[in-house]
Amino acid sequence: MTPQDSLLDPDIAWQAVQARDRSFDGRFVTGVLTTGIYCRPSCAARHPKRGNVRFFAGGKEAREAGLRACKRCMPDTVSRDEAAVAKAVALIGAAEEAMKLDRIAQQVGYSPTHFLRVFRRAMGVTPAAYARRLRADRAEHALGIEDRVTDAIYEAGYSGPGRFYAETNKRLGMTPSAWRKGGAGVTIHWAVAQTSLGDMLVAATDRGICRLSFDEGEKALRTRFPNADIVPADGEMADLVGRAVAAVDNPARPHGLPLDVQGTAFQEAVWRQLTRIPPGETRSYAQIAAAVGKPRAVRAAGSANGANNVAILIPCHRVIRTDGSLGGYAYGLKRKEALLERERAARD
Repeated sequence: MTPQDSLLDPDIAWQAVQARDRSFDGRFVTGVLTTGIYCRPSCAARHPKRGNVRFFAGGKEAREAGLRACKRCMPDTVSRDEAAVAKAVALIGAAEEAMKLDRIAQQVGYSPTHFLRVFRRAMGVTPAAYARRLRADRAEHALGIEDRVTDAIYEAGYSGPGRFYAETNKRLGMTPSAWRKGGAGVTIHWAVAQTSLGDMLVAATDRGICRLSFDEGEKALRTRFPNADIVPADGEMADLVGRAVAAVDNPARPHGLPLDVQGTAFQEAVWRQLTRIPPGETRSYAQIAAAVGKPRAVRAAGSANGANNVAILIPCHRVIRTDGSLGGYAYGLKRKEALLERERAARD
């Protein structure tokens, strides 16, 4: 078997490597002839030159060609990792009480320390943070159907109102006062990545992405967060940036990236509705306003849509005018149209 027999199109494989697209992990490995190492497509290591790369169906074929597995991304453990994460997600979702990391790791067959890295790499958050997010989402749903707030809190799995309010406050990320004060007391790491739609700024606090935009750089970030400590991204942010790039190429795929965004109650209600629009479909500003219970606030819904700090991750590109035209988009209508076309292609 030659290295590329199992691939229909090596160009697609190379694009997946450049985007560090996790959806290709387990489908092939990337061999780097100059280093003698093979990696999974999503490896966070620095990209090699295209001419030094060969693609293999799996680790067996790569080893037969004289290559050895990357110690950073451990390509031979991809399938096992994915199965372990899927099992952990199911365990967390079915648990009536919060599960300790030790217990989850034991049930999926990993050491706690190693599984913490595996889960965070796959989901973007720790198992505990994922459980909190899941519980908060359940609370949001319960609050919509329960007559009493206390009943909704217990229905969602919280031990009491105190725990609910404590966890909800932590879940918000950057505090509202920090957002109002231009990021005061917050450190923001940033990087500019090349994507198929142009240069993209990715900025994040230690809790998640706080700004994702096109055609912006450090100057724009400092204008938006004048009181924050703005520093260039380090190596630990490479995975986050890679997954953000992958979201540009495949906006229909759930990104699972942690976000650190804040807005008014109305803005956040609008942003939640945006995430509920199926990929490839669109809604009008009037429909969004009605969905948040403010049918007359069409103009305000448009403003909230425009105030979205994380393009694509909160899909404001799925909102159009009532007459069916695309309307505006902060990063140009060509990008908006391209994102919608990619989502429709993935859906079809």
